[in-house]
Amino acid sequence: MGWLNSHLLTAVIFLPFFWGLIGLLIPTSGKGGVGTLKIWTFLGGLITFVISCLLYTRFNALGDEFQLKEAATWIPALGVSYQLGMDGISLWLVILTTFLTPLVILGSFDAVKERVREYYFLLLVLETGMLGAFLALDVFLFYVFWEAMLIPMYFLIGIWGGKDRVYAAMKFFLYTVVGSLLMLVAIFYLAYQHKVQFGSFSTAIVDLYRLKIAGGDSYTSPQMWLFMAFALAFAIKVPLFPFHTWLPDAHVQAPTAGSVILAGVLLKLGGYGFIRFAFPLFPDAVMKIQHPFLVLGTIAIVYGAWVATVQPDIKKLVAYSSVSHMGYVMLGLFSLNTVGAMGSIYQMLNHGISTGALFLLVGVIYERRHTREISEFGGISKVMPLFAVAFLIITLSSVALPGTNGFVGEFLILLGAWKANPGLTAISATGVIFGAVYMLWMFQRVMFGPVKKEENKKLKDLNFREVAVLTPLVVASIVMGIVPNFFFSKMEPSVQKFLARAKATSPMETAVASVSTLQKGDR
Repeated sequence: MGWLNSHLLTAVIFLPFFWGLIGLLIPTSGKGGVGTLKIWTFLGGLITFVISCLLYTRFNALGDEFQLKEAATWIPALGVSYQLGMDGISLWLVILTTFLTPLVILGSFDAVKERVREYYFLLLVLETGMLGAFLALDVFLFYVFWEAMLIPMYFLIGIWGGKDRVYAAMKFFLYTVVGSLLMLVAIFYLAYQHKVQFGSFSTAIVDLYRLKIAGGDSYTSPQMWLFMAFALAFAIKVPLFPFHTWLPDAHVQAPTAGSVILAGVLLKLGGYGFIRFAFPLFPDAVMKIQHPFLVLGTIAIVYGAWVATVQPDIKKLVAYSSVSHMGYVMLGLFSLNTVGAMGSIYQMLNHGISTGALFLLVGVIYERRHTREISEFGGISKVMPLFAVAFLIITLSSVALPGTNGFVGEFLILLGAWKANPGLTAISATGVIFGAVYMLWMFQRVMFGPVKKEENKKLKDLNFREVAVLTPLVVASIVMGIVPNFFFSKMEPSVQKFLARAKATSPMETAVASVSTLQKGDR
């Protein structure tokens, strides 16, 4: 117990990996073997979630910026260390990850028939990679986890995906790897700069925050080049227009669990990367490039909504909705004020819940009909009433109905963005209207009208397992809309510290920037 108290973050990160390794030893050929493996994997995800909830109880929002820190030397010649820590931003992203993982495991019980052992092992390995990236306080360690996530997701899409799964998996892998290589070069440059300025190599975040890197009002400054190296990797992951083209293919071809994790967590690592690295390390570049990124965020909102409206495939419609929703995240972040940033982080959590639930719902009807074409359905609410109720609540959450989680995030983003650029905010606000159009139109065509297809008349409603998967997500979408302060209370001090660094004229000035000053000027 003493080890767990002092290494809680390590336990949360690596428990899924080692749990999955033990799962590989469970025989699946005998009677009940597959069932035992499924239950074992689900318990691993559930226990990880329970342990991650301890992070909430142990995090003091008014305490140190990074808490529950762990550190050990890893590659001393390069200044690389094993450093973990958590703030109020990573706290909720970690809990989102551990919350979704057992649900997608439970939701996969009837979906996967082949190579079951490898499938569940890869899901747990993927969870370890995501958690490690959110908790790493060394930028090289972050990069290792960032790249490690690609491997299990590549195989999940490439082995258990649709008919074009290999193409989609390769496209996903190449986009992410190519963007990440420039980030790796920038990481080594920062480590070298630390040696030049302080006498030793280091890739620890708190050390790199102290660097003085030439910035100023220039598009060709060292800060700008370094920022763009990081920003490309993160923009691809978000994905920000025009780097989004890998996402629809990956979503459509991925198995349901892969789509949920991809939308619910992996996309959030792009936004998190901007928060943790790109903004605080290169504040001059951020101020210089703010307007172009606000424009790209606005384009993503409107473009994603327009393209989603004309999709004949439900899953592809939800995939393009992610482009639109993550555009809101970028709009709020680059507003560079507390309200917008709080809305963006909350929107990342909202998107993980709502879009994750949408993909699970699409998976339910796909398992029954083996099609996702909107034209193949109609009148489903008459034969699947429980499914229709869950779909309706999540749809309203996705279109930001007041009282749901989506409304809180989008309202704060637009409020913060108005302070930064009223014109772009007005254009972005139309995305709320377009979002209602494509989601409610899709819902109307699938759920209402006469049941014309004979296959639809025989559809079975949600079973107990599916209700158990969807209920937590439905409840979360409502709770987050009614009591957002439960989440904001842990998050806000960390957001203010992040903005203090991002808006400083240099990283050195950030060290003495006070939250009280930020509150007076940016609230």
